[in-house]
Amino acid sequence: MNQPDDNELFNRLEAEMTADRSADSGGEVVDLAKARSARSESADSTARPDADPSADFVSDRSGAESGGPTARRMVDQPSAKAAGPGYLGRLLAAQRRPVVPAWLRSVAELKTASAWVARHYAHSLGYHALRSPVYAARLTLQAPTGAARFIGGTLRWVADREGEPVRLAAVRREDAAEYLKLSRQRDGRVRLRTLVSVLAMVIGVGSALALYVLAPDWLQVVSVGAVTMALGFAGRKADDPVIHKAVELPTAVKLTSDIVLRALGALGIPAINQAQGKGRDGFAFTAPITRDGPGWRAEGDLPYGVTVTDVMDRRERLASGLRRPLGCVWPEAVPDEHTGRLVLWVGDQDMSKTKAPAWPLAKSGTVDLFKPAAFATDQRGRWVDITLMYIAGVIGAIPRMGKTFLLRLLMLLAALDPRAELHTYDMKGTGDLDPVGEAVAYRHRAGEDEEDFEYALADMREVRGELRRRAKVIRSLPRDICPESKVTSELADKPSLGLHPIVIGVDECQKWFEHPKYGAEFEEICTDLVKRGPATGIVLLLATQRPDAKSLPTGISANASARWCLKVMGQLENDMVLGTSSYKRGVRATMFSWADKGICYFVGEGADARIVRSVFVDAVEAERIALRARAVREKAGTLAGYALGQEPEVGASTGYDLLTDILAVVPAEEPKVWSETVVARLAELRPEVYDGWDPEGLAAALKPFGVSTAQVWGRTESGKGANRKGIERARITAMIAERDENRDAG
Repeated sequence: MNQPDDNELFNRLEAEMTADRSADSGGEVVDLAKARSARSESADSTARPDADPSADFVSDRSGAESGGPTARRMVDQPSAKAAGPGYLGRLLAAQRRPVVPAWLRSVAELKTASAWVARHYAHSLGYHALRSPVYAARLTLQAPTGAARFIGGTLRWVADREGEPVRLAAVRREDAAEYLKLSRQRDGRVRLRTLVSVLAMVIGVGSALALYVLAPDWLQVVSVGAVTMALGFAGRKADDPVIHKAVELPTAVKLTSDIVLRALGALGIPAINQAQGKGRDGFAFTAPITRDGPGWRAEGDLPYGVTVTDVMDRRERLASGLRRPLGCVWPEAVPDEHTGRLVLWVGDQDMSKTKAPAWPLAKSGTVDLFKPAAFATDQRGRWVDITLMYIAGVIGAIPRMGKTFLLRLLMLLAALDPRAELHTYDMKGTGDLDPVGEAVAYRHRAGEDEEDFEYALADMREVRGELRRRAKVIRSLPRDICPESKVTSELADKPSLGLHPIVIGVDECQKWFEHPKYGAEFEEICTDLVKRGPATGIVLLLATQRPDAKSLPTGISANASARWCLKVMGQLENDMVLGTSSYKRGVRATMFSWADKGICYFVGEGADARIVRSVFVDAVEAERIALRARAVREKAGTLAGYALGQEPEVGASTGYDLLTDILAVVPAEEPKVWSETVVARLAELRPEVYDGWDPEGLAAALKPFGVSTAQVWGRTESGKGANRKGIERARITAMIAERDENRDAG
């Protein structure tokens, strides 16, 4: 090992002794200004090329060891950079804009746009063609005025009247040299223009005589007409044009960055106002403002701490700042980005007033429920599809906002699939679903009388039995035919399997769940259908104007995969329909106005919540479409049930009481009975209802009544004792007494 020489040791010892003496001498005078400057510079020593990083390390270590309050602690690694990921990382996370626009990639949208353009010019052509005789007459009447203006203008041009004010100004200044110069210029112009006018007159008169003598009659008529029209156009009045516009195009102001920043500054959000007060924009545009459909699209980042929800809460102020109607302004969040990324779409016209494109299924066509079908348009006028299979849906809104019309539209979609079996229930009793129900429905009822509830309950019990049958059929199919253990379009095409789609639509469904006698069973059956029905080809669509926990049970609202929420009044109703915390995420149907009928938030088709406007189909058109669907069903041989006048069997239509039936098959001498014994006896009592029930099904059916199964001691046929799931007869008797007492009190 190399040892330091004596001179080096001596020098180091001398330096340490000198430092000790200076420390004991009572200190030194420190310039505070220089010390502060040095301390501030050392805070960014890594930014200075001449900085000594070891010095910072020593001071940090000594300060930390001494426990001083001013000790700096390094929290960022020296290699950390504020620039974020490297170049390759930024490329991997980059969002590539589509080369071909969305409207050009979609054949349906291209056809829709082409049809709009064709109809626009066809209307303009027809409008002006019908009025062309009036245009010709007005131009003829204005021809004398036009001739006078032409002759007068020609004479003024020949006489160089446009230079007269300049010459008069020279006279007023008594500038003789300037006046003589202008006079000579005027004389030259007059001679040249007089020569040109005489030549034009000679050529014009000669051409007119030649046409009169040599040209055929039709050419003379065309020439005289053209001259007359030209003179009439010259004689038109500025405030009374001859030809009026056939189409009044919207005159919306182009959206610019200044307008967006002005509108955001008017929202009263402190972070935006503070940024703009310091000369910054308060909104960082991440893409150019572009034309997007019938409107403008702006995208950017809000200041730190400001969310899109803050802007959506102030939508009315935003519309005022943009000077646009409320129905034109739609702030949205970007699902895949942070909560401060805002997309502002400003339409040319109010969404509720914009003419929607013609529904493709209004006049022709059928539907395959396993494939998407158009049912609405978004703010940009693009079609939005829905696949009714494999879903359960909830529609919620306050009265008079288009809830029933939307449910009827969805049922019309189902009706256009000839394989679908429809069950329609109008608990409001106004007959809004009659056009569909009377034409094609397998089961249909309108009203809220007691027999209506019994009819619906019997039908739901039958559907639940069908659900169990389908589950067994699907389980028995080979894997290569049913690989995903669910109904497919190919399986629905096979009548022998009985797996055709079943679509159930219930308007004002709260009537079912609030019924004092049948409400619990309705809730239990509908919850089962919502959870297990989609895989077996059963679709349940529920609409209510009271989307609360009582009217829309949590087990249903939490498992429905499709949601339509028109205008609601509060956060609770909003989240009941659209899902928990939707209001906090900025998905707020409370922002819709009274004029936004048929406009709703739609959750489904694998996409986040988006604003759509459903197709408007009135009762007359709905009846016409339903009759067309009936004709298709008659041809396919699938029309059955209510549409053919076939009512359910008497035993099924009058309904049944599970608790009463249990007491009928379990005598008083048997206080406790196994569930398997009960379902066997029930199947003997009503085979059309209870056939195929098992102990688990009995437990699920008794759960809404507050009766649970428990371990019951009994003996098998061989006489051996065993514990199995069963019921207590006393619990059944108590529940019947309590239910009857509540009904009598009600």
